[in-house]
Amino acid sequence: MDEIRRRDREGTRCRILDTARRLFAELGYDQVTMRLISAEAGVNIALINRYFGTKRELFAEVLAVRGRFPGVLDVPREQLPRRLAEYVADLLGSREEGPVLATLSRSTVCPEIHEIVRDRVRSAILEPLAACLPDRDALLGATAATALVAGAGTLRQLFGPGAFDEAGREAVVARFTKVFEACLVEASG
Repeated sequence: MDEIRRRDREGTRCRILDTARRLFAELGYDQVTMRLISAEAGVNIALINRYFGTKRELFAEVLAVRGRFPGVLDVPREQLPRRLAEYVADLLGSREEGPVLATLSRSTVCPEIHEIVRDRVRSAILEPLAACLPDRDALLGATAATALVAGAGTLRQLFGPGAFDEAGREAVVARFTKVFEACLVEASG
């Protein structure tokens, strides 16, 4: 019986998270209410409160689950500038807006969540990137590289998917590799 309850609880928790992720991405933080999440997930608001607390805490959980920097930093240090450039090129060329980018683009005007977004950028990109750089200027280099990644997300929002297709993916990768090398080599050299 405990196993069934645990599985059901985990299933309900996942359903709430999936629903919240979709709604935050579609509507943005301000437009989503706990009542809407409850109705869409088919659960009582009390369950959402029990599992996640406030809407702000649920939003933080959505970003924590999906807001990782997937596999980008899992390369040897000398390959890092190119891998970051590939990530940016893929972001700029993507025909589909990822759920985290969609959520952030529709939610960043809300002051209530600035701290959450800042903490996610710090823990998902900035600090792991700085940890890859072995010197005293690592944070400066990681900050410059993070600014480029964040700026690429903003650029994609402004110009839409595929706006830089004419240049070709490899040309975009080559150009950004040089920029990331400047950011990261200065930090470690």
